[in-house]
Amino acid sequence: MKFGVVVFPGSNCDQDAINLFGNVLGQKVVPLWHKDHDLQGCDFIVLPGGFSYGDYLRSGAIARFSPIMKEVIEFANKGGYLMGICNGFQVLGEAGLIPGALLHNDNRKFICKNVYLKTQTQNSLITAQVDMDKALKIPIAHGEGKYYANADTLKMLNDNDQVLFRYCDENGNITAEANPNGSLENIAGICNKNRNVFGMMPHPERAADPILSNLDGLALFESVLQAVL
Repeated sequence: MKFGVVVFPGSNCDQDAINLFGNVLGQKVVPLWHKDHDLQGCDFIVLPGGFSYGDYLRSGAIARFSPIMKEVIEFANKGGYLMGICNGFQVLGEAGLIPGALLHNDNRKFICKNVYLKTQTQNSLITAQVDMDKALKIPIAHGEGKYYANADTLKMLNDNDQVLFRYCDENGNITAEANPNGSLENIAGICNKNRNVFGMMPHPERAADPILSNLDGLALFESVLQAVL
């Protein structure tokens, strides 16, 4: 596969993703500058974490209108694989590529720590090979990570098996105490109805390299490769 990582002004996890795909997974990977209009034949696009355009207005609100997003949106609407991580998840919401929105954390503070996730379905490219019984230790780093949607949207997500991850404790229990930001129903990641656009607030690319002493996030990306190679 050929992976593309979009680089916005203020992105700070682009190199983490590029290192993961290139050095850890041994795949072709290219940075995609926000002012360009060429996706360079990539099969899988990543919108990385960071603070695109300084998070002015709302997080992701300006990045959604970056020149390259025209091609990214067209790519996704034609069935191309697109993943938004943290700020990238916010950009997906602003672009209308996934339902719901990301609001300020309940405590109105920036939270940077390891949390635990429980995979909710194997019916997606990034979770197909992930152990649903394992609590994955994955870091978060966000100030606007509270997933919110109205009741009809939440019902749709659950009915269509679109919830990918929920926050849990280290034993895999999905509880209010394990919810770091107030996300409704402990939702940490979802996909779109067509199951080709994936968004999540935690950073699996920061838990996918032996040098970090945490490989729990690697399962998501290995799942992608196992499904398509």
